[in-house]
Amino acid sequence: MQITDDLNKLLDIVPDEIRQPLEQHPQRNNLIEIVMDLGRLPEARFPSKAEHLSQTPISKADLSYCIERVGHFGGDNRAGIEQTLHRISALRNRSGEIIGLTLRVGRAVFGTIKIIRDLVETGQSILMLGRPGVGKTTALREIARVLADDLEKRVVIIDTSNEIAGDGDIPHPAIGRARRMQVSRPELQHQVMIEAVENHMPEVIVIDEIGTELEALAARTIAERGVQLVGTAHGNRIENLMKNPTLADLIGGIQAVTLGDDEARRRGSQKTVLERKSPPTFAIAIEMLERQRWVVHEQVADSIDSLLRGRQPNQQIRSISETGEVIITHESGTPPARFPGFSDAAPAAVSAIRPVAPPTGWRSAGKMVPMPPPSEKLPANGAPVSETKYFEQLLEESLAVEPVAQPGRFSQNVGPNGEDLPLHVYPYGIARHQLEQVISTLNLPVQLTKDIDTADVVLALRSNVRNQSKLRHLAKTRQVPLHTIKASTLPHVARALRRLLDMEDPSTPEIADLNLFARSGSSDELEALEETRLAVEQIVIPKGQPVELLPRSPNVRKMQHELVEHYHLKSDSFGEEPDRRLRIYPA
Repeated sequence: MQITDDLNKLLDIVPDEIRQPLEQHPQRNNLIEIVMDLGRLPEARFPSKAEHLSQTPISKADLSYCIERVGHFGGDNRAGIEQTLHRISALRNRSGEIIGLTLRVGRAVFGTIKIIRDLVETGQSILMLGRPGVGKTTALREIARVLADDLEKRVVIIDTSNEIAGDGDIPHPAIGRARRMQVSRPELQHQVMIEAVENHMPEVIVIDEIGTELEALAARTIAERGVQLVGTAHGNRIENLMKNPTLADLIGGIQAVTLGDDEARRRGSQKTVLERKSPPTFAIAIEMLERQRWVVHEQVADSIDSLLRGRQPNQQIRSISETGEVIITHESGTPPARFPGFSDAAPAAVSAIRPVAPPTGWRSAGKMVPMPPPSEKLPANGAPVSETKYFEQLLEESLAVEPVAQPGRFSQNVGPNGEDLPLHVYPYGIARHQLEQVISTLNLPVQLTKDIDTADVVLALRSNVRNQSKLRHLAKTRQVPLHTIKASTLPHVARALRRLLDMEDPSTPEIADLNLFARSGSSDELEALEETRLAVEQIVIPKGQPVELLPRSPNVRKMQHELVEHYHLKSDSFGEEPDRRLRIYPA
């Protein structure tokens, strides 16, 4: 790692009684900033401490000495020294006179972005977050140089305070071949961002400190034009942006959504929930906790969705070891309803990564033993029961499962050779409470896992898998079987788990209990479902002929579709309302 700071040029603009102690100071190379406030002792700040440089308070003459040797102070009260990266910020009184200066040391650090170089090379937009002084601007400057020189891309830097490329008309060599556009007034930054795209045809836009709603909107406009964005924003963590209505659009925006009764029940949440409004402007977010320890969200959309559901997202923690190697660890949180975003393969710049745990469980070890076959008789119980008990009774009667006769057969204890473990299932897009209720009711040897690396099988909604190529790729690379169901309904979930346990013949559907498919249990619903059952069992299956049913409402047709799916058949709706109806096709 190479560091260039031009510290002597900064010391040349301060009075002798401040410069001389710093020239001989043992921590000179770690100096962060010099603070000069009128009537107070001058102070030098280092990473671990701050100390006074003189016993003489700062006078107006000392401030004037510095001001005369720096550039012009702009609307953001910042100035610089030509051909350097140093930043001089002013404090003013109510009359506009300067009564204090903060002289921040600017350093060009080559090799800073080794920790995230693989992410920079993907071409995706990157947002960097962190407290002041953690090195956001330094990293931004190095990213611009790597993109321009090493990857040979057209890079334009929007340099509002001349902090990235230095003061003066000639940019600092630290940005390489990247071009720099200066901003006359901070409030015009969003206009310069759009102007850069329209006039100079960049492939990458680098912007420091996105802080207003107009700048966030300009960033979204640039990203939608196919230009890679690399920027910083105010906020330590990604949660801070979620709570900031001005900048929330950078991560997709947050809106309140009212769910339907069925959806709220499926999620186990309130009817009014917060959801992401749109795709995020930045695909990758990096939280710079320390100079050598960064948290990476490779899929911002998935991280935001997880946080909105009250779950901790899976994230990468990247750091630099003492030998200069990049170390990546995964901080696993509660599995979100959407698939967590993390890399499928180790990046080229990574020299150490957490090893993938081998899958465990009695299915992966080849020790799975099928449960006893289902009973031919359904248990009868006419006594009044609660709603929960009624559901459990219907579910157990529908699937006709007898209690396990040998209690030790599917023991939850781990044997000396790893035998008799439960089937570890990683659910994706399926309500967890439904799975737990089916497992508990049928006494299935199944355990839900929060880590795909320890799963024996992934159980997912078919519609989600169709749109989630990363899930399919990850299941393939981990060699974990991927099973899908059409809908997150109790019959579909129960049948899927039984088949995973080899408890039934897939070609022979069990007798359908119509109460499981009916929503309210009304006579109209049961009549329509009975019509569907008779059509399937008496015409479609034995005779191999398609059948058209009577016109039904959309809600009832949905129940009929589920029942047809239960028999492993296909069905379509056709016609116009109110005469729209089902057509069932033979296998």
